[in-house]
Amino acid sequence: MPLDQPLNSLGLPKPPSQTRVVVAMSGGVDSSVVAAMLAEEGYDVVGVTLQLYDHGAALAKKGACCAGRDIHDARRVAETMGFPHYVLDYESRFRESVMEEFADAYLAGATPVPCIRCNERVKFRDLLETARDLEADCMATGHYIRRMAGPAGAELHRAADPARDQSYFLFSTTREQLEYLRFPLGGLASKAETRALAARYGLPVADKPDSQDICFVPNGNYAAVIERLRPGAADPGEIVDTEGRVLGRHEGVIHYTVGQRRGIGIGGLGEPLYVIALDPAARRVIVGPKAALATAIVPVREVNWLGDEPLGARAEWQVAVRVRSTRAPRAAILRPLGPTEAEVELLAPEDGVSAGQACVFYAPEGTRVLGGGWIWRGRARDSLHD
Repeated sequence: MPLDQPLNSLGLPKPPSQTRVVVAMSGGVDSSVVAAMLAEEGYDVVGVTLQLYDHGAALAKKGACCAGRDIHDARRVAETMGFPHYVLDYESRFRESVMEEFADAYLAGATPVPCIRCNERVKFRDLLETARDLEADCMATGHYIRRMAGPAGAELHRAADPARDQSYFLFSTTREQLEYLRFPLGGLASKAETRALAARYGLPVADKPDSQDICFVPNGNYAAVIERLRPGAADPGEIVDTEGRVLGRHEGVIHYTVGQRRGIGIGGLGEPLYVIALDPAARRVIVGPKAALATAIVPVREVNWLGDEPLGARAEWQVAVRVRSTRAPRAAILRPLGPTEAEVELLAPEDGVSAGQACVFYAPEGTRVLGGGWIWRGRARDSLHD
Protein backbone atom coordinates (compact mmCIF):
# COMPACT_ATOMS: atom_id res chain seq x y z
CA MET A 1 0.00 0.00 0.00
CA PRO A 2 1.47 3.41 -0.93
CA LEU A 3 2.71 5.55 1.95
CA ASP A 4 0.69 8.52 0.74
CA GLN A 5 -2.60 6.61 0.89
CA PRO A 6 -5.19 9.13 2.16
CA LEU A 7 -7.05 8.40 5.37
CA ASN A 8 -10.62 7.16 5.04
CA SER A 9 -13.52 8.59 7.09
CA LEU A 10 -12.53 6.34 10.03
CA GLY A 11 -8.98 7.71 10.02
CA LEU A 12 -7.36 4.58 8.56
CA PRO A 13 -4.96 4.59 5.58
CA LYS A 14 -6.85 2.24 3.27
CA PRO A 15 -9.95 2.34 1.06
CA PRO A 16 -13.28 1.63 2.80
CA SER A 17 -13.71 -1.56 0.79
CA GLN A 18 -10.52 -2.93 2.36
CA THR A 19 -11.44 -1.78 5.90
CA ARG A 20 -13.36 -4.23 8.07
CA VAL A 21 -15.45 -2.66 10.81
CA VAL A 22 -17.29 -4.57 13.52
CA VAL A 23 -20.35 -2.58 14.58
CA ALA A 24 -21.80 -3.27 18.03
CA MET A 25 -25.54 -3.36 17.26
CA SER A 26 -28.06 -3.14 20.10
CA GLY A 27 -31.09 -3.15 17.80
CA GLY A 28 -31.76 0.52 18.46
CA VAL A 29 -31.72 3.40 16.00
CA ASP A 30 -28.26 4.74 16.95
CA SER A 31 -26.13 1.67 16.31
CA SER A 32 -28.31 0.75 13.33
CA VAL A 33 -27.56 4.12 11.69
CA VAL A 34 -23.82 3.65 12.34
CA ALA A 35 -23.89 0.26 10.60
CA ALA A 36 -25.97 1.56 7.68
CA MET A 37 -23.81 4.68 7.29
CA LEU A 38 -20.60 2.66 7.11
CA ALA A 39 -22.11 0.05 4.79
CA GLU A 40 -23.24 2.81 2.41
CA GLU A 41 -19.73 4.27 2.44
CA GLY A 42 -18.46 0.91 1.24
CA TYR A 43 -16.84 -0.46 4.38
CA ASP A 44 -16.67 -4.19 5.06
CA VAL A 45 -19.23 -4.10 7.89
CA VAL A 46 -19.85 -6.97 10.29
CA GLY A 47 -22.74 -6.46 12.70
CA VAL A 48 -22.58 -8.10 16.14
CA THR A 49 -25.36 -8.15 18.74
CA LEU A 50 -24.85 -9.44 22.27
CA GLN A 51 -27.41 -11.57 24.04
CA LEU A 52 -26.79 -10.46 27.59
CA TYR A 53 -29.49 -12.05 29.68
CA ASP A 54 -32.28 -14.62 29.60
CA HIS A 55 -33.71 -14.67 26.11
CA GLY A 56 -37.16 -15.86 27.22
CA ALA A 57 -37.49 -13.00 29.69
CA ALA A 58 -36.10 -10.62 27.11
CA LEU A 59 -38.82 -11.39 24.60
CA ALA A 60 -41.42 -10.04 27.01
CA LYS A 61 -39.38 -6.97 27.88
CA LYS A 62 -39.85 -3.77 25.91
CA GLY A 63 -37.83 -0.57 25.99
CA ALA A 64 -34.41 -2.03 26.81
CA CYS A 65 -31.39 -2.96 24.74
CA CYS A 66 -30.26 -6.49 23.94
CA ALA A 67 -33.72 -8.00 24.38
CA GLY A 68 -35.19 -10.60 22.00
CA ARG A 69 -37.00 -8.04 19.89
CA ASP A 70 -33.84 -5.96 19.63
CA ILE A 71 -31.83 -8.90 18.32
CA HIS A 72 -34.51 -9.37 15.68
CA ASP A 73 -34.41 -5.67 14.79
CA ALA A 74 -30.62 -5.68 14.43
CA ARG A 75 -30.84 -8.66 12.10
CA ARG A 76 -33.45 -6.88 9.96
CA VAL A 77 -31.19 -3.84 9.63
CA ALA A 78 -28.31 -6.05 8.49
CA GLU A 79 -30.55 -7.71 5.92
CA THR A 80 -31.76 -4.31 4.69
CA MET A 81 -28.19 -3.02 4.19
CA GLY A 82 -26.70 -6.33 3.03
CA PHE A 83 -23.97 -7.08 5.57
CA PRO A 84 -23.43 -10.13 7.82
CA HIS A 85 -24.82 -10.14 11.35
CA TYR A 86 -23.97 -12.37 14.30
CA VAL A 87 -25.51 -12.86 17.73
CA LEU A 88 -23.07 -13.77 20.50
CA ASP A 89 -24.19 -15.35 23.77
CA TYR A 90 -22.49 -13.29 26.48
CA GLU A 91 -25.09 -14.12 29.11
CA SER A 92 -22.75 -15.76 31.62
CA ARG A 93 -20.10 -13.03 31.20
CA PHE A 94 -22.71 -10.33 31.66
CA ARG A 95 -24.12 -11.92 34.79
CA GLU A 96 -20.67 -12.37 36.35
CA SER A 97 -19.22 -9.01 35.28
CA VAL A 98 -22.22 -6.72 35.66
CA MET A 99 -25.33 -8.16 37.33
CA GLU A 100 -23.64 -9.81 40.32
CA GLU A 101 -21.72 -6.64 41.17
CA PHE A 102 -24.88 -4.57 40.70
CA ALA A 103 -26.68 -6.64 43.34
CA ASP A 104 -23.74 -6.66 45.76
CA ALA A 105 -23.27 -2.89 45.41
CA TYR A 106 -26.89 -2.21 46.33
CA LEU A 107 -26.62 -4.56 49.29
CA ALA A 108 -23.56 -2.60 50.42
CA GLY A 109 -25.52 0.66 50.34
CA ALA A 110 -24.04 1.95 47.07
CA THR A 111 -25.83 3.19 43.95
CA PRO A 112 -24.16 1.38 41.02
CA VAL A 113 -24.08 2.33 37.33
CA PRO A 114 -24.18 -1.03 35.52
CA CYS A 115 -24.11 0.53 32.04
CA ILE A 116 -20.54 1.74 32.69
CA ARG A 117 -19.45 -1.69 33.87
CA CYS A 118 -21.07 -3.25 30.78
CA ASN A 119 -19.09 -0.95 28.49
CA GLU A 120 -15.91 -1.52 30.48
CA ARG A 121 -16.08 -5.27 31.04
CA VAL A 122 -18.18 -6.63 28.20
CA LYS A 123 -18.49 -4.36 25.16
CA PHE A 124 -15.06 -2.71 25.23
CA ARG A 125 -13.20 -5.76 26.54
CA ASP A 126 -14.76 -9.04 25.44
CA LEU A 127 -16.53 -7.77 22.32
CA LEU A 128 -13.51 -5.72 21.32
CA GLU A 129 -11.36 -8.85 21.50
CA THR A 130 -13.91 -10.65 19.34
CA ALA A 131 -13.64 -7.83 16.79
CA ARG A 132 -9.87 -8.33 16.72
CA ASP A 133 -10.40 -12.08 16.27
CA LEU A 134 -12.57 -11.24 13.25
CA GLU A 135 -9.58 -9.29 11.87
CA ALA A 136 -11.50 -6.02 11.99
CA ASP A 137 -9.50 -2.82 11.62
CA CYS A 138 -11.68 -1.08 14.20
CA MET A 139 -14.94 -1.37 16.14
CA ALA A 140 -17.73 1.22 15.88
CA THR A 141 -20.60 1.90 18.27
CA GLY A 142 -23.64 4.17 18.37
CA HIS A 143 -22.52 6.12 21.43
CA TYR A 144 -22.77 9.91 21.39
CA ILE A 145 -19.16 10.81 22.12
CA ARG A 146 -16.25 11.98 19.99
CA ARG A 147 -12.83 10.48 19.39
CA MET A 148 -10.30 13.03 18.15
CA ALA A 149 -6.66 12.75 17.12
CA GLY A 150 -4.41 14.62 19.53
CA PRO A 151 -0.64 15.24 19.78
CA ALA A 152 -0.28 12.34 22.24
CA GLY A 153 -2.75 9.98 20.52
CA ALA A 154 -6.51 9.52 20.40
CA GLU A 155 -8.50 11.75 22.74
CA LEU A 156 -12.03 11.37 24.11
CA HIS A 157 -14.35 14.39 23.80
CA ARG A 158 -17.94 15.13 24.72
CA ALA A 159 -20.55 14.81 21.97
CA ALA A 160 -21.45 17.83 19.86
CA ASP A 161 -25.01 17.60 21.23
CA PRO A 162 -24.83 18.18 25.02
CA ALA A 163 -28.30 16.65 25.46
CA ARG A 164 -27.10 13.31 24.01
CA ASP A 165 -23.57 13.25 25.41
CA GLN A 166 -22.66 9.83 26.87
CA SER A 167 -19.17 10.60 28.12
CA TYR A 168 -20.21 9.86 31.72
CA PHE A 169 -20.81 6.24 30.75
CA LEU A 170 -17.55 5.85 28.84
CA PHE A 171 -14.98 7.37 31.22
CA SER A 172 -13.30 4.00 31.82
CA THR A 173 -12.39 3.55 28.15
CA THR A 174 -8.62 3.03 28.08
CA ARG A 175 -6.14 4.67 25.72
CA GLU A 176 -5.51 1.32 24.01
CA GLN A 177 -9.24 0.76 23.47
CA LEU A 178 -9.66 4.31 22.22
CA GLU A 179 -7.12 3.73 19.46
CA TYR A 180 -9.34 0.92 18.13
CA LEU A 181 -12.82 2.39 18.74
CA ARG A 182 -14.84 4.73 16.52
CA PHE A 183 -17.97 6.77 17.37
CA PRO A 184 -19.50 8.07 14.10
CA LEU A 185 -22.50 9.78 15.75
CA GLY A 186 -20.55 11.95 18.17
CA GLY A 187 -20.44 14.92 15.83
CA LEU A 188 -24.16 15.04 15.01
CA ALA A 189 -26.04 18.09 16.22
CA SER A 190 -29.13 16.23 17.48
CA LYS A 191 -30.95 12.91 17.74
CA ALA A 192 -33.30 14.21 15.04
CA GLU A 193 -30.38 13.96 12.60
CA THR A 194 -29.90 10.32 13.52
CA ARG A 195 -33.56 9.50 12.94
CA ALA A 196 -33.50 11.38 9.63
CA LEU A 197 -30.56 9.23 8.52
CA ALA A 198 -32.41 6.08 9.60
CA ALA A 199 -35.38 7.12 7.48
CA ARG A 200 -33.14 7.92 4.50
CA TYR A 201 -31.54 4.47 4.70
CA GLY A 202 -35.01 2.90 4.95
CA LEU A 203 -34.21 1.21 8.26
CA PRO A 204 -37.06 -0.64 10.00
CA VAL A 205 -36.04 0.94 13.35
CA ALA A 206 -36.25 4.57 12.20
CA ASP A 207 -39.17 5.32 14.55
CA LYS A 208 -38.22 2.93 17.35
CA PRO A 209 -38.39 4.61 20.80
CA ASP A 210 -35.18 5.09 22.77
CA SER A 211 -34.57 2.61 25.59
CA GLN A 212 -35.15 4.06 29.05
CA ASP A 213 -34.40 1.28 31.50
CA ILE A 214 -31.26 -0.60 32.43
CA CYS A 215 -31.66 -3.62 30.18
CA PHE A 216 -32.04 -6.21 32.96
CA VAL A 217 -34.19 -4.02 35.25
CA PRO A 218 -37.79 -4.06 33.96
CA ASN A 219 -39.73 -0.88 34.73
CA GLY A 220 -36.91 0.45 36.89
CA ASN A 221 -37.71 -2.01 39.69
CA TYR A 222 -34.19 -2.48 41.09
CA ALA A 223 -35.34 -4.12 44.31
CA ALA A 224 -37.12 -6.97 42.50
CA VAL A 225 -33.98 -7.76 40.50
CA ILE A 226 -31.78 -7.70 43.60
CA GLU A 227 -34.16 -9.94 45.53
CA ARG A 228 -34.09 -12.41 42.65
CA LEU A 229 -30.28 -12.38 42.53
CA ARG A 230 -29.86 -12.30 46.32
CA PRO A 231 -32.87 -14.00 47.99
CA GLY A 232 -33.58 -12.58 51.44
CA ALA A 233 -31.79 -9.31 50.69
CA ALA A 234 -34.71 -7.08 51.65
CA ASP A 235 -34.42 -7.36 55.44
CA PRO A 236 -36.42 -4.71 57.33
CA GLY A 237 -34.78 -2.20 59.64
CA GLU A 238 -34.91 1.27 61.15
CA ILE A 239 -35.12 4.72 59.63
CA VAL A 240 -33.13 7.09 61.83
CA ASP A 241 -32.13 10.74 61.82
CA THR A 242 -28.53 11.96 61.80
CA GLU A 243 -28.44 11.75 65.63
CA GLY A 244 -29.53 8.11 65.57
CA ARG A 245 -33.11 8.69 66.77
CA VAL A 246 -35.53 6.13 65.35
CA LEU A 247 -38.19 7.75 63.16
CA GLY A 248 -39.74 4.68 61.57
CA ARG A 249 -39.23 1.32 59.89
CA HIS A 250 -38.32 0.27 56.35
CA GLU A 251 -38.67 -2.95 54.34
CA GLY A 252 -35.09 -3.15 53.12
CA VAL A 253 -32.13 -0.82 52.51
CA ILE A 254 -32.17 -1.84 48.83
CA HIS A 255 -35.33 0.25 48.34
CA TYR A 256 -33.43 3.50 49.05
CA THR A 257 -30.71 5.61 47.42
CA VAL A 258 -28.75 8.59 48.71
CA GLY A 259 -30.53 11.83 47.86
CA GLN A 260 -33.97 10.22 47.66
CA ARG A 261 -36.87 12.31 48.94
CA ARG A 262 -40.06 10.59 47.82
CA GLY A 263 -41.22 7.28 49.25
CA ILE A 264 -39.42 7.47 52.56
CA GLY A 265 -42.71 7.08 54.39
CA ILE A 266 -42.14 9.59 57.19
CA GLY A 267 -44.10 12.82 57.35
CA GLY A 268 -45.27 15.52 59.73
CA LEU A 269 -41.81 16.56 60.90
CA GLY A 270 -41.99 20.10 59.54
CA GLU A 271 -39.40 19.88 56.76
CA PRO A 272 -38.77 17.48 53.88
CA LEU A 273 -36.48 14.58 54.70
CA TYR A 274 -33.90 13.10 52.35
CA VAL A 275 -31.90 9.89 52.48
CA ILE A 276 -28.50 11.10 53.71
CA ALA A 277 -26.72 7.75 53.98
CA LEU A 278 -27.28 4.00 54.10
CA ASP A 279 -25.84 1.67 56.73
CA PRO A 280 -26.54 -1.82 55.40
CA ALA A 281 -24.57 -3.57 58.16
CA ALA A 282 -26.96 -2.13 60.75
CA ARG A 283 -29.90 -2.25 58.28
CA ARG A 284 -30.41 1.49 58.85
CA VAL A 285 -31.54 4.27 56.52
CA ILE A 286 -30.27 7.65 57.73
CA VAL A 287 -32.42 10.65 56.83
CA GLY A 288 -32.08 14.38 57.35
CA PRO A 289 -32.56 17.84 55.83
CA LYS A 290 -31.38 18.66 52.34
CA ALA A 291 -28.45 20.66 53.71
CA ALA A 292 -26.97 17.47 55.17
CA LEU A 293 -26.53 16.08 51.64
CA ALA A 294 -23.94 18.69 50.65
CA THR A 295 -20.57 17.08 49.84
CA ALA A 296 -17.33 18.85 48.97
CA ILE A 297 -14.71 16.08 49.18
CA VAL A 298 -15.23 13.01 46.97
CA PRO A 299 -12.79 10.07 47.26
CA VAL A 300 -12.48 8.04 44.03
CA ARG A 301 -10.68 4.84 43.12
CA GLU A 302 -10.17 2.64 40.04
CA VAL A 303 -9.18 5.87 38.29
CA ASN A 304 -8.79 5.71 34.51
CA TRP A 305 -6.68 8.67 33.40
CA LEU A 306 -6.72 9.89 29.80
CA GLY A 307 -4.61 13.05 30.14
CA ASP A 308 -1.42 13.55 28.14
CA GLU A 309 0.74 13.80 31.28
CA PRO A 310 0.67 11.02 33.90
CA LEU A 311 -1.88 11.50 36.66
CA GLY A 312 0.88 11.79 39.27
CA ALA A 313 2.81 14.41 37.31
CA ARG A 314 1.07 17.15 39.32
CA ALA A 315 -0.03 17.44 42.93
CA GLU A 316 -3.27 19.07 41.77
CA TRP A 317 -5.25 19.28 38.55
CA GLN A 318 -7.82 21.96 37.79
CA VAL A 319 -10.72 20.03 36.25
CA ALA A 320 -14.46 19.98 35.83
CA VAL A 321 -16.31 16.90 37.12
CA ARG A 322 -19.65 15.16 36.92
CA VAL A 323 -20.80 13.17 39.93
CA ARG A 324 -24.09 12.16 38.28
CA SER A 325 -24.87 11.51 34.63
CA THR A 326 -27.67 14.09 34.60
CA ARG A 327 -25.58 16.98 35.91
CA ALA A 328 -23.38 19.45 34.07
CA PRO A 329 -19.64 19.40 34.81
CA ARG A 330 -18.69 21.56 37.82
CA ALA A 331 -15.34 23.11 38.73
CA ALA A 332 -13.16 20.95 40.98
CA ILE A 333 -9.60 20.17 42.07
CA LEU A 334 -8.29 16.65 41.46
CA ARG A 335 -5.56 15.46 43.84
CA PRO A 336 -3.86 12.14 42.96
CA LEU A 337 -3.31 9.80 45.92
CA GLY A 338 -1.76 6.98 43.90
CA PRO A 339 -1.81 5.46 40.40
CA THR A 340 -5.55 4.69 40.54
CA GLU A 341 -6.81 6.63 43.54
CA ALA A 342 -7.56 10.32 44.03
CA GLU A 343 -9.51 12.90 45.99
CA VAL A 344 -11.79 15.39 44.27
CA GLU A 345 -12.63 18.70 45.92
CA LEU A 346 -15.79 20.28 44.54
CA LEU A 347 -15.45 24.07 44.57
CA ALA A 348 -19.20 24.26 45.18
CA PRO A 349 -20.54 21.35 47.29
CA GLU A 350 -23.10 19.09 45.58
CA ASP A 351 -26.05 17.12 46.91
CA GLY A 352 -26.60 13.40 46.58
CA VAL A 353 -23.01 12.28 45.99
CA SER A 354 -23.22 8.53 46.41
CA ALA A 355 -20.84 5.60 46.61
CA GLY A 356 -21.08 3.46 43.49
CA GLN A 357 -21.59 6.39 41.15
CA ALA A 358 -18.88 7.58 38.78
CA CYS A 359 -16.96 10.84 39.08
CA VAL A 360 -15.91 11.82 35.57
CA PHE A 361 -13.13 14.32 34.89
CA TYR A 362 -13.13 16.92 32.10
CA ALA A 363 -10.71 19.60 31.00
CA PRO A 364 -11.74 22.89 32.62
CA GLU A 365 -12.14 24.45 29.16
CA GLY A 366 -13.33 22.74 26.01
CA THR A 367 -14.81 19.28 25.58
CA ARG A 368 -12.03 16.82 26.41
CA VAL A 369 -12.71 13.90 28.76
CA LEU A 370 -9.76 13.27 31.09
CA GLY A 371 -11.07 10.01 32.56
CA GLY A 372 -12.72 9.36 35.89
CA GLY A 373 -13.08 7.03 38.83
CA TRP A 374 -15.62 5.35 41.10
CA ILE A 375 -16.91 7.14 44.18
CA TRP A 376 -16.34 4.82 47.11
CA ARG A 377 -17.48 6.98 49.99
CA GLY A 378 -20.27 9.51 49.76
CA ARG A 379 -18.97 11.89 52.41
CA ALA A 380 -15.48 12.39 53.79
CA ARG A 381 -16.76 13.16 57.29
CA ASP A 382 -17.84 9.64 58.08
CA SER A 383 -17.49 6.04 56.94
CA LEU A 384 -21.11 5.26 56.18
CA HIS A 385 -20.20 4.50 52.57
CA ASP A 386 -16.89 2.72 53.13
